[in-house]
Amino acid sequence: MTDMLVKLYELPPLEPAIAGQAEHGITIRRAIPPEKHNVLAWIGQHFSPYWVSETDVAFSRLPLSVWVAHEGGTLLGFACWDVVARGFFGPTGVSEAARGRKTGAALLLAALHDMRFNGYAYGIIGGVGPVEFYTKVCGAVVIPDSTPSVYAGMLRS
Repeated sequence: MTDMLVKLYELPPLEPAIAGQAEHGITIRRAIPPEKHNVLAWIGQHFSPYWVSETDVAFSRLPLSVWVAHEGGTLLGFACWDVVARGFFGPTGVSEAARGRKTGAALLLAALHDMRFNGYAYGIIGGVGPVEFYTKVCGAVVIPDSTPSVYAGMLRS
């Protein structure tokens, strides 16, 4: 899995992505501390224990560096940044039931715009799975020879 680089100063606008989600009853917003246990449990249920650990770090920052998507009281997805390394986006995930609704794109853009607001000019998307998705949504480009990235030597269970 390779890393990708994105120019945060050339991102597509965030507002249309947020408005598009709102039209379908989906809210994209920064998480708040009292939700930590719910968000981490949901990630553990739908994704990886490694992502639970990484998102726990995002909840330790002020302001939090974790964004959530929800429809009413149902969590649909999340996106984090500045977790594994400074300037890194991820982890991020959207429930299978919510895929194809552009929720992942809205979460990605919310987090990347947040990074830009916090002073970053570039973002690194680490250990990318869907390269085409990141290229299409935010213009990210593959970083040559970036495998295995900062995850080299990581302890695994």
